[in-house]
Amino acid sequence: MPYLKLSEQVGKLANPQRSDTFVKRFRDAVREGQFDAITVPDRFELPKKFAVRNSDETRTKSMREMIFEASPEFDAWFDEINRGLAASRTGGKIKPTAENIEAGLVDFKAMAEETRRKMQASHDKGQKLGSSRAGQRAAPKAAKKTSKAK
Repeated sequence: MPYLKLSEQVGKLANPQRSDTFVKRFRDAVREGQFDAITVPDRFELPKKFAVRNSDETRTKSMREMIFEASPEFDAWFDEINRGLAASRTGGKIKPTAENIEAGLVDFKAMAEETRRKMQASHDKGQKLGSSRAGQRAAPKAAKKTSKAK
């Protein structure tokens, strides 16, 4: 069976910006025994560009090279991982802008219901706070004695 380099496999990814995640999953799979690989002294640069905070700069990372045996099991594993990494991440929320609402990316009815619920909760909180303070003001205060000395 032929041997492949990890750097060659990273080059075949559909979404190169997810190459760091692929390498992590590759190492996890090797550690768990899904397939065999060895590390070699060489290093390679990931195609992912990392943004530097408060700057327009980008950086790259280098990883230790690994060599593994190509097999149908690995090909099936790679296809599954590559498909999962090609899809966009599902972590971020879509901002409720007019463009996103018109494009159908945001459910207007659900957001309107959430807004209504928040506004009602805020109103109820204000009413409760106001009524509790009104009860304090209505309590009889101790009458001051105003005696004038003659």
